[in-house]
Amino acid sequence: MSTSGQQGSMLAEPLAPPSAGRIAAYLGLFLLGAVVGAAGALMQSAWFPGGLLLALAGAAGLFLGGGLATDSRGGAVSPAVGWMVAVVLLTASRPEGDFLFGAGLGSYLFLLGGMAVAVMCATLGQGRQPDRSGVRLGK
Repeated sequence: MSTSGQQGSMLAEPLAPPSAGRIAAYLGLFLLGAVVGAAGALMQSAWFPGGLLLALAGAAGLFLGGGLATDSRGGAVSPAVGWMVAVVLLTASRPEGDFLFGAGLGSYLFLLGGMAVAVMCATLGQGRQPDRSGVRLGK
């Protein structure tokens, strides 16, 4: 008895390319992540303990909100990548000797804490599971 007919019906359909609206949303979240990263870099050193917590809370709100708004992990990853790009570009010293981040505890907590928050929020994003209660996986 051949089961190839049953296997053909069990294969998943290929993913459709993202719509123009979704691409625009991800691009907007990327740019917003860069803005939040730059603002957080300035704020975390200005008011040390409170500014650091406020900068990390703002980043967490953006990452988690992006994931919930787009109902996907990509919505959390897109602003996280924008945040990382902005923060990494701000850590590089310029030829004139200017730099934004000092070598203090607050700067390292902002960098490492922001990365940890990004990973946590991307992990909390919705997976590709059916959302109807009557759907059972494995049937």
